[in-house]
Amino acid sequence: MSDQLTNPPLMSLRFRGFLPVVIDVETGGLNPKKDALLEIAAVFLDIDKDGMMKTTHHVAANIEPAPNLGINPESMKINGIKLDNPFRMAISEKEAMVKVFNAVREEVRKQGCTRAILIGHNAHFDLAFLNAAIERCDIKRSPFHPFSVLDTVSLSALAYGQTVLAKSAIAAGMKWDADGAHSALYDTQQTAELFCKIMNMWQTHVGFDLQPVL
Repeated sequence: MSDQLTNPPLMSLRFRGFLPVVIDVETGGLNPKKDALLEIAAVFLDIDKDGMMKTTHHVAANIEPAPNLGINPESMKINGIKLDNPFRMAISEKEAMVKVFNAVREEVRKQGCTRAILIGHNAHFDLAFLNAAIERCDIKRSPFHPFSVLDTVSLSALAYGQTVLAKSAIAAGMKWDADGAHSALYDTQQTAELFCKIMNMWQTHVGFDLQPVL
């Protein structure tokens, strides 16, 4: 019998077989069907025997805007992305999606889960751009649940009375670098740390039984 059946990884027990993966995207606008995907990052999590969560590793990519998609100047002012910067080392949208999805699938297998679930701050925004890119790139199978998410906006409102990522992070006792904000990797790392703090606070004060159901 497989060791994952007799001694399943704890992450597979915590979220009903779903692997939480923290995702952030930076975009050329607010419309996932019409505006370009410019950056994507994913941060992975792990859990110890006491149910405490931590961040582990990440995967990220800068993306060349897909043809005929919008680049809103107002959005570019906010995210600070310089599309003509040669050090962006941007790759095509499909290459970026394959890179991230391959890493997610590997972690799903490693953690004994059945599928990934997206964690994000305003998570449905990120999932909408992810799903639009999946459709454009004709990717047949996504590792992510197509509509369910775990949103740190709601969790932060419950835990700290804050909904803005920067204010939520500060309320959680985290450092916040305003200059680093709005890069996909920085925001993903901050969101991942925030998620872990909230989950660990719950585990400390309430607790979640991680014993497998026999």
